[in-house]
Amino acid sequence: MKRIVYGLALAGFLMISCNKQLNIVPQGVLSPDQVATPENADKFVTAAYAILTSGDINISYSLWEYGDVRADDAYKGGRDEGDGQEFHFMETFANTRADFWPFDGQWFRIYLGVGRANTALGYLNKIDHSAFPLKEQRIGEVRFLRGMYYFMLKVLFHRIPYLDENVPLDDYGKISNTALSSDALWEKIAADFQYAADHLPAIQAEKGRATKVAAYAFLAKTRLYQGFKQDERYNVTGVDPQKMQQVVDACNQAINSSFHLEDDYANNFLPGNYENGPESMFAIQFSQNDGTDAGHLNIGEALSVPQGLGCCDFHKPSQNFVNAFKTDVNGLPLLDAFNDVNVNPYQDNIDPRLNHTVGIPEFNWKYEPARVYKESWSRNPAVYGYYASMKENVSPDGEYFLFRPPFFPNSKNKILMRFAEVLLMKAEALIELGRQGDALPLINAVRQRAANSTARLKKADGSYEAHYKVGLYVPGVNVTWDQATARKALRFERRVELGQENQRFFDLVRWGIAAETLNKYFSVERTRHAFLNSGNFTKNKHEYLPIPQNQLNFSRGVYQQNPNY
Repeated sequence: MKRIVYGLALAGFLMISCNKQLNIVPQGVLSPDQVATPENADKFVTAAYAILTSGDINISYSLWEYGDVRADDAYKGGRDEGDGQEFHFMETFANTRADFWPFDGQWFRIYLGVGRANTALGYLNKIDHSAFPLKEQRIGEVRFLRGMYYFMLKVLFHRIPYLDENVPLDDYGKISNTALSSDALWEKIAADFQYAADHLPAIQAEKGRATKVAAYAFLAKTRLYQGFKQDERYNVTGVDPQKMQQVVDACNQAINSSFHLEDDYANNFLPGNYENGPESMFAIQFSQNDGTDAGHLNIGEALSVPQGLGCCDFHKPSQNFVNAFKTDVNGLPLLDAFNDVNVNPYQDNIDPRLNHTVGIPEFNWKYEPARVYKESWSRNPAVYGYYASMKENVSPDGEYFLFRPPFFPNSKNKILMRFAEVLLMKAEALIELGRQGDALPLINAVRQRAANSTARLKKADGSYEAHYKVGLYVPGVNVTWDQATARKALRFERRVELGQENQRFFDLVRWGIAAETLNKYFSVERTRHAFLNSGNFTKNKHEYLPIPQNQLNFSRGVYQQNPNY
């Protein structure tokens, strides 16, 4: 199947001046009506996709710094605390300020995506359907992308200015980030995904384009976030059963499709023929040798390469996270006691997803028995320990690894929505609706796949690398499956299944347990790593980033800062 390749499709064509003396039609510039042709329509849409590949080493659309490093799943890593110091402050929540450049950069970069989507919609709306039969489908794709960009902004900054294709450029500066309530913002995001679900095909001939199924999956995720009701101080005040039912309904649409779990968990994190597999519902399509000068590479996660293979050993799994993979004699996780004693991955029973997710000394790196991860690969083990994040990495010998010192990006796709997550979202909604019995087979399906994913986890002599043991929950036999236990099990399952996929912090905030979880984490983790000594999460503040100071300044008082910054 042909795969959509992002390219720079459009050149700038808009010039604005506040000086009337300069308010003349410039020579050699196309007018909006001249550009709005069926021939250019796909280029506008491609430009809206292409922004996803435009990350740099400090700004990624995967949001790994915000989803993992701010949570209990990962350390910043790198040379030391001063290497990317703003990210150190982010992970400890100490001295977090609105003028940190990463916040402004992330805000700006995601709004570029919104801007491209709105531009594409503006021109698509000018084209008659008879001249461009794909018009509604392409609008669905662009609204899917815009929904996704706004989703990112919402979970990062909470209150954001909402601009669509109907807002005149001259009015941009008049729209406050508080013009819409939090719930109204979720409704806007959901409307984009619903439109996409209503107008997109279930399968696209070109891999990488948004589909009806992906739209339903993201619609479910939006309703799931919206369903945990927050007050103005970010306290979770309840769960909306209507929204939870909407999650179930949207998940059903996504589940009853051609997508399904990969047979082997590993397949989700390998390049080449494994990309766009049966579990990958939407992924950023990275590429090289695609006709552009440098290709479209995953620069945004390039810092995660261990120092022994390249640079710069950021995004280091925490000890707390690694401990979560220890299992008991039944193969079940230690829901309450997992962090009491550090796991010994060489002797204890462990969930095999640990060795798919984390590089550990003396274990294979990316399923290659001939390449064993070494302690010497870590850049500064005295500060950050020896673990490395593996999912975003590739074999250094493969064609997907780019040797471009000082950084080493790769061209492997980045999955943003997996079928496994849809199963877990549905399970979560069912549990919140009191239907934990219906959620059980969904959670067990994910666990069964994990138990089956050991074929690649073998040493050169053919023996298994560790004692892998994953069991299913069997009510009345190894668990009392009431709502409280089911909720705890579901949340634990999300952590180990989606580990290092940049979702953990947003989950904690959504559940309203970020403060208690992270301050408990700091109390133990700082005894293992002194760089966390200043770690302290302030409830009713750190759930969201501050509105970047530059944006406050640009708005000239129209934007309001988030509480307690």
